[in-house]
Amino acid sequence: MIANKDSILKAGDWVKGKSIDGELLIGYIESLAIQGGALKVTVVTSDNEMTVGKTILMQSKDVKKLPESKVSNKEQIRFLIDLALSTGDEEWFIELSSQINSMRQLVDSIR
Repeated sequence: MIANKDSILKAGDWVKGKSIDGELLIGYIESLAIQGGALKVTVVTSDNEMTVGKTILMQSKDVKKLPESKVSNKEQIRFLIDLALSTGDEEWFIELSSQINSMRQLVDSIR
């Protein structure tokens, strides 16, 4: 874990920030260096399409942790499942699939 001015950052956290070249980006922390506040961030979206999908080195002072969202409906979960697949996050995919299956079972039990 690394603390920056806004929060404590850890691997897996979603962040937004500016790269060294001034590109705006949103991504998730792949790993952190204990010393120096360096982060490896996998870019999911950016105003520079060339960085999307790449892992770049950033400083913790240059990012802000995004708040965790509360998913409340099936369409949101489906979107997040697509995102988990595109980022290769198997654990998150399994968690989201479990949530959508629980919703289906609840609906089926009511019928």
